[in-house]
Amino acid sequence: MAFDAFFLSAVLDEIRSTATGARVEKIHQPSRDTVLMLLRCEGGREKLLFAPNPAAPRLHLTTASPENPAEPPMFCMLLRKHLSGARLAKITQPPMERAATFYFDCTDEMGYPVQKRLVAELMGRTCNLYLLDPEGRIIDCLRRIGLDETSKRPALPGLKYQEPEDVAKANPVNFEICDYVNLIKNPGADVLSDRLMDSLGGLSPLVCREAALFAAGSTDARVDALDADTVGEKLYLFFREHLQHPKPWFYAAPDGTPKQFAFCPIREYGSCKESESFTALLDSYYILKDRKDAMRQKSQALRKTVSNLCQRIQRKLAIQEKELSATYDRERLRQLGDIVTANIHKIIKGQTILEAEDFYDEEMPVIQIPISPILSPQQNASKFYKDYTRMKNAEKELTRQMELGREELQYLQSVQDELNRAQTEQEIEEIRQELHTGGYVRLDSAKKRVRQGKLSPMRFESTDGYPIYVGRNNRQNDELTFKLARKDDIWLHAQKVHGSHVIISCGGTKPPDDTITQAAQLAAHYAETTGGQNIPVDVTPVKQVKKISGAKPGMVIYHTYNTVIVNPYPDIVVDALNAEHKETAT
Repeated sequence: MAFDAFFLSAVLDEIRSTATGARVEKIHQPSRDTVLMLLRCEGGREKLLFAPNPAAPRLHLTTASPENPAEPPMFCMLLRKHLSGARLAKITQPPMERAATFYFDCTDEMGYPVQKRLVAELMGRTCNLYLLDPEGRIIDCLRRIGLDETSKRPALPGLKYQEPEDVAKANPVNFEICDYVNLIKNPGADVLSDRLMDSLGGLSPLVCREAALFAAGSTDARVDALDADTVGEKLYLFFREHLQHPKPWFYAAPDGTPKQFAFCPIREYGSCKESESFTALLDSYYILKDRKDAMRQKSQALRKTVSNLCQRIQRKLAIQEKELSATYDRERLRQLGDIVTANIHKIIKGQTILEAEDFYDEEMPVIQIPISPILSPQQNASKFYKDYTRMKNAEKELTRQMELGREELQYLQSVQDELNRAQTEQEIEEIRQELHTGGYVRLDSAKKRVRQGKLSPMRFESTDGYPIYVGRNNRQNDELTFKLARKDDIWLHAQKVHGSHVIISCGGTKPPDDTITQAAQLAAHYAETTGGQNIPVDVTPVKQVKKISGAKPGMVIYHTYNTVIVNPYPDIVVDALNAEHKETAT
């Protein structure tokens, strides 16, 4: 992603056009690093998000409505005290800096008009949010920085706010063709994108690579191998176009979700798309990212438990595999028993080694066979036969135990896949209940008392109007396939990988090929293979799918089927989502 100074500048232009003159209605602080300001604008209400989070700093209008804590934090209460009812007068940005100052017209305790400032600094580890009085003193800030020797810019209430140091690099807005040519002609054999990054301010590494790709044809082009005049002119054209007319571009994953974004086209990874606005782009990127991060955090303990169980089974299988390989040589024990039996008359009491001819070898060599001095000759021979029988029985039992272990490991790995794809707390809770039923985890007494509402399978609709249902977890897969589906419905599953059961509700008719293709694309998306290409998906009537007796949830067998090759979750399926699924996803 490229939330750099010039991307922020384009975002601030959108905020200015929408929210200048808006009045502050409400202020919330959903999390430690997030402040949400509800504004009443001329065109309606807008939500302004400040997120000075060192891991993902950003600032933009949003449509998200994150859950607020029961008690607002102290910084939130302070903002409400000073800015509630204030009017947003203007927004400024230091040159080439990821920072913005919001000027609010408000009144002081005596009712006199004053102007206070809210400064958002989004510069990596130094991210912060400052509330300043009319004289520029800090009323308070999100992260307080003490007065010690290591702090260049202390941030404490009552101190004078210090502006960030000016960016020492050149401003690409002011660069002409000759400046780019001279930049390339400077001695050195470094990569062009690195030189742009080191020389020009306010740009992200992604944008510098895109500029090098446009001007030199490669993101790894070296400066000493370039024609300075030609490349310099192309760099000038690139930056003039995209700095003067920035647009929200993004590179999307196969499911349509943004993976990288910038204010210029992103061609490094292939094709890219243009969003309708910077606000829509940031919302689509961060809402999904925040939801995934929240789900990953909420399921962390459960994921750790399942991971430990998988590792334990894998260690056990490795030991059993070693023991099983040892049983493959048991035939030699039977042969040694035969040789000892044939030479019982040679054994003397107290003897530890029997020298005898190996009549199982064509050359009849004399071999030494270790025997026990405390056993009789007959007992020594019998011991070889008993060891042979024990290993023969061990092979059968180890084979059975390993089959059960592999089945259990496959089941737990499918649970890991479900946890990776869980989008709501209720889905995580259903997986927890599934593991509890299987005896893998124990539920807290509080969780036992809370009765969760039953979660329905995901429902889609094909472009031909056929309902398509997708199971969210193993228990739901079983219920969908063996209770909700009709025998003449169509069942789909990604081949030989963990994934969801997918059902086309046919209603007694034969679904068109487009519907089967879209259902197969869903099966490929809701499987371990999501993000891959050319995924094989098995297709068969529900009546051909059988439940294995005593098997883990979600495990089935089928023998008659067709296989289709699809790419997961393309635009045609995204457009076919119904309102119910959209509401669940958000």
